[in-house]
Amino acid sequence: MNRIKPRTLSGFMELLPPSQVCFDIMVRKLRETFSLYGFASLDTPLMEATEILLAKGGGETEKQVYTLRKGDTDLAIRYELTASLAKYVALHYNDLTFPFRRFEIGKVYRGERAQRGRFREFYQADIDIIGDGALDIMNEAELPSVIYRCLMSMGLERFYIRINNRKILSGFFEILGIKSGEDSTNVMRLVDKLDKIGADKLIKSLTEDLRLSQVQADEIIFFITSTEDPFITLEKYKGKSETLDMGFAELSALQKHLAGFGVPDTHYKIDISLARGLDYYTGTVYETYLSDYPEVGSVCGGGRYDNLAEYYTDRKMPGVGISLGLTRLFSILLEQGLLNKEVLSAPADVLIIPMTDDLSHAVRLATSMRELGLRVQIYSENKKFKVKVSYADKLGIPFVVFLGGDEIEKGLITVKDMSSGEQTTASSGMLTTGICEKIKVLKKGKPIEEKI
Repeated sequence: MNRIKPRTLSGFMELLPPSQVCFDIMVRKLRETFSLYGFASLDTPLMEATEILLAKGGGETEKQVYTLRKGDTDLAIRYELTASLAKYVALHYNDLTFPFRRFEIGKVYRGERAQRGRFREFYQADIDIIGDGALDIMNEAELPSVIYRCLMSMGLERFYIRINNRKILSGFFEILGIKSGEDSTNVMRLVDKLDKIGADKLIKSLTEDLRLSQVQADEIIFFITSTEDPFITLEKYKGKSETLDMGFAELSALQKHLAGFGVPDTHYKIDISLARGLDYYTGTVYETYLSDYPEVGSVCGGGRYDNLAEYYTDRKMPGVGISLGLTRLFSILLEQGLLNKEVLSAPADVLIIPMTDDLSHAVRLATSMRELGLRVQIYSENKKFKVKVSYADKLGIPFVVFLGGDEIEKGLITVKDMSSGEQTTASSGMLTTGICEKIKVLKKGKPIEEKI
């Protein structure tokens, strides 16, 4: 028989157990944080009808989507979570209460070239607030708070959130005589590349590719690279464009509430150059960067859009949302050695090693410990004593219980603390209580430990 060489496909992440534990803790922290803000959990199908997923796609998007056919049915595997949300809201409109606040954490798939930070299979964590006809600016002011609390809960502290309003850029382009619509959108896409290509190449693209005048290109560069307070810059343009004035007012209202929502000014930056390349953003936009790793780009982004479900219903459903590329973020942290090695990553809290042929006492002890919330394994393999203890040590199991004939006869157990090597013999009730308290402390660790 020919042996098949085991391999993991390029662009797919596969973790060893200790790293998987850290990843699972990050997912749990996200769920807990999203729930604090009143977001309901949602789980949409991994596959949809192709027409559903590609309703707002086409072009490059269509090239990235994995499709398959079953009989006469064309199916596609989701490449993001937003398209499924749009279908869900339109389909269940009569059963939902608005504003509808949902979060979803799930895998998505993109058929693009795998490289550092880019995966073909990856977890996304999305939250969205969908309105019915209207949606107050306060919802947009709240989302930076969610981002801030999520990253802090994981152990990340050195990051900042860039915030802008697309109406500001659109209004500024109007002032320069750039037509709204496709012309403005094309300029917006180029402005979004400023950090990647630099000011000189941006000017060249604006003048040669989009045929803007040199004056227009220079004005754009001056506007988006100004180092003065953005609100001082915007004051100079008030009254020249209704669109810009509206964006200025919305951005000011948002900024006013950030401190109240618990976002310190050290962790956000009002940046009027921020555009985000996706066309459907119409108001506030966000991008989040790790302070020590700016080269990896945004790890969390999103913004306001005017009509989520326009392809499925005539109802206007504005919304605001953010998306965190969890696999991408985790891969960066793993690569940089930022996972907290002190996090309890063992599959069990206690390993019971029976020292007699009769295992019934060990089974009952394990059951009583599990009822108190402890994760317990029984080592019943016929191995040498040293191998049994080594098993616990290799897995990082913090406590080993020895249950021999003397302990059983006296109604006691012997517990070894694997970190200190200390052994104690006493009643199972007393020692189990002590183990529970110590495990609570061990579980308090955050999955990420930043290096200063």
